[in-house]
This record gives sequence, structure tokens and C-alpha cells, in this order.
Amino acid sequence: MGIEGLANSPSDRKELSVNMELARQAAKRAYNPYSRFAVGCILVDELGNKYSGCNIESASYSVTLCAERVAGSQAIANGSRSWKTIYIVSPTRVGPCGVCRQFLYEFAPDLQVFLGDLESDAFLGPIPLRDLLPFADSLQLTALGEKRPNPPKEE
Repeated sequence: MGIEGLANSPSDRKELSVNMELARQAAKRAYNPYSRFAVGCILVDELGNKYSGCNIESASYSVTLCAERVAGSQAIANGSRSWKTIYIVSPTRVGPCGVCRQFLYEFAPDLQVFLGDLESDAFLGPIPLRDLLPFADSLQLTALGEKRPNPPKEE
């Protein structure tokens, strides 16, 4: 899918291009001395606020942070918990890992995902997060769609 996948208007094409470029800039800030695989993203909330993220690696691999969770954490720290779109760029247009899919789903099950390339304007999307994470778990429902007995109340 290319720009025509989203582009119903010139403003859609411009928004996509701007956000992909912001994600590429974020990827340039990645700390990835082990994998040399830079990932950057821009998370856009319902109000249009943008939060950037890049991958941050550690010699202790389990504490490595993916770009998507860095951006989501910034959004949460700034009071945003209602997200609309995420633009992710990497050398090979990879999608979010399973941990990031679950993390994003927690706050935005209807999130639209765009996957871009570090070196070109090629992209895939929009891809509904629900399609990337079937049978997702949530506070309200189990992975099988059953209601939890006492879901926590939002503050």
C-alpha cells in the first residue's frame, strides 16, 4: 500500500509525509550499539499532540526499550492516554514487537499503524492495531473476549 492507502486529500498526504519524516528524525537519535537497527516513531493522540520515540538498547537485553514504548511512555507522562495514530520507521519496515503491540493496545485498541522506511517514502498502512494483535488482553476483557469479573475503574 502506498500514499493512496491513506490519501483522500492533499492534507492527508502532507500529514503522512511530515509524520514519517519526524519518525525518521527520531530514529537518528536511537541508541543501538548492539543491533545497529534504528527504529523511530511518532505517536499522535486524539488532540493532535505528537510524541517521539526511538529504540534504546542495553547490554542487558531485557531492559532494552522499543521506540513505540518510549513514545507511549512520553505520552502517558504528559497526560495523554487516548491515541489515534502511530508512524514507525525502521530499515526494513518492521511492525511493533508483541510487547509493544500489547502496550499500545492497553491505551488505544483502535490505533492506526503506519510502517515506513528509513531511506524512502515507501510505507504500509493504515493497519489497524487490532489486526496486528488478535485476541488481545485488556483490563475489561480476557484474550478470549470474556468479561473480567471486576475491571478496575478509571480515575
